[in-house]
Amino acid sequence: MSEATILPDPDTSAVDADAPAERVFSKSVVISGIRCLLTYVIFPFVGPIIGITSSVGAVIGVLIGVVAIVFNVLSIRRFFKADHPYKWWASAMNVAVIALLVILFVVDSQTLLG
Repeated sequence: MSEATILPDPDTSAVDADAPAERVFSKSVVISGIRCLLTYVIFPFVGPIIGITSSVGAVIGVLIGVVAIVFNVLSIRRFFKADHPYKWWASAMNVAVIALLVILFVVDSQTLLG
C-alpha cells in the first residue's frame, strides 16, 4: 500500500492566514468606535450630568485616540503580512480612520492646552 500525502485544503488555509489580520482590523474599528461614542455621546450629554468636565473628556480622547491609531497601524501591517486580498481596501479604511483620529487628537490637544 502506498502512503497518500494529505495536503491542506487551500481555501481553509487562506481563511486561517487571514483571520489575524481581520481580528486586528476589527479591534481597531471597535476602539475607534468607542472613542467616537465617548467623544460625541457620553461626554457631551452624560458628562455634565455627572460632573465630568470637557478636559477630562479630552484627556480620555487623546489616550483612546493614540491606542486606536496604534491598532490601525497594526491592522495595516497584518493585512500586508498575510497578503490578504483586501489589503488595499482595508489599508484605505485604516488610513481614513487614522486621519480622523489625528484631527480629533489636535482638537483635544487644543482643549487641554487652553
